Amino acid sequence: MAKKAKSIPVRSYIEHFEAGAAVGKIVSEDFSSYQEAGYPHRHDFHFFHVLEKGKICMEVDFIEYKMEGPVILYIHPSQVHRTVSVEHSEGYMLGILNEKLNPEYLQLFNELVLPASPLALTSDMVTLFDQAIRLCVAVSEQKDNKLYTLLVKDYINAFAGMFLSFHLERKSSNTTISRFSTVTHEFKLLLERRFAEIKRPAEYASLLHISVPYLNECIRNMTGHSVSYHIQQRVILEAKRMLFHSSKSVKEVASELGYEDYAYFSRLFTKITGITPVAFRNKNLDSSK
Repeated sequence: MAKKAKSIPVRSYIEHFEAGAAVGKIVSEDFSSYQEAGYPHRHDFHFFHVLEKGKICMEVDFIEYKMEGPVILYIHPSQVHRTVSVEHSEGYMLGILNEKLNPEYLQLFNELVLPASPLALTSDMVTLFDQAIRLCVAVSEQKDNKLYTLLVKDYINAFAGMFLSFHLERKSSNTTISRFSTVTHEFKLLLERRFAEIKRPAEYASLLHISVPYLNECIRNMTGHSVSYHIQQRVILEAKRMLFHSSKSVKEVASELGYEDYAYFSRLFTKITGITPVAFRNKNLDSSK
């Protein structure tokens, strides 16, 4: 087994692309030259794997997705993932940096972190996405075009917008925008940015300029769980990521997540997961050998 890095590796495959966005075709044979894809890592960009044919298994934040084309898997920059297996696959990979993504799309993608399950494509969707991808590829090959950077960014944004549209339609086709959903949306964005430093529901309520009871009412109505539940789940997910994918000690993990009281963090982790942090790490180390 490869030695763990001190921190979770962050891969950057498009940093050298002038447009801050990239698209490329990939087949099964290509994965043999990307051995690092089999090790847990994050990307520094929003990543789409479009599987047209074949099968592929990817692990994202401890969940295995066994996919058979045609399907699209979206991975947020915060998510730790790896390729488990590939079988006669053919498709495309698209990536775009935060700063190149439409701000409204970025806000929506930040809500899909936990988690965005694969989007199975219907025959109509296959036709639309195939056209969109081929346009992205065609534009990306026109590097002499004076508008190259803008065009690549815009076409990949169009692809990202199509994905969001279909994903949100599937997820909440009967959901109407309400005050509860708006508050839940704002809370999730705030939680993603501040979970390591803010643990009390009252602080989130204050930042959202509402009362704690009303915040809990909104969150329970939309998700079925309390504010405290969501805070704890987000913290524990990051703790699992670090315990499994890095060599940080349990004390270092606790400190990085805002818990100076190591014993309290250990008790909280055990209460929520049913296993101690050390036992969780050892169990997963054993299973990955």
